[in-house]
Amino acid sequence: MSTLPSCPECQSEFTYEDGEFLVCPECGHEWKAGGEPSEVSGGLSVSDANGNPLADGDTVTVIKDLKVKGSSLVVKVGTKVKNIRLVDGDHDIDCKIDGIGPMKLKSEFVKKA
Repeated sequence: MSTLPSCPECQSEFTYEDGEFLVCPECGHEWKAGGEPSEVSGGLSVSDANGNPLADGDTVTVIKDLKVKGSSLVVKVGTKVKNIRLVDGDHDIDCKIDGIGPMKLKSEFVKKA
């Protein structure tokens, strides 16, 4: 049996490690081992296009059509992105977009939903 904790969202026991995070394959929830989901950002200060502070787990809306580099896909205006994760770097939001997959976004192109 696994010694990893159950998912805090759906209580699934089938969690697994992905780097420094724990992931639930049933609901897709990600959290840092030994911490709360809101602590995952590690003190990053990231704001959306309107200046509202963002935190891990927030839902944001895309405010501009964004071309996906290397493909013909486009993330349309108004696309909601759930359960974001803040990261260091030029593209400071790590997320999964339905129909497209994992992506990194710049906070200047999103607003808090």
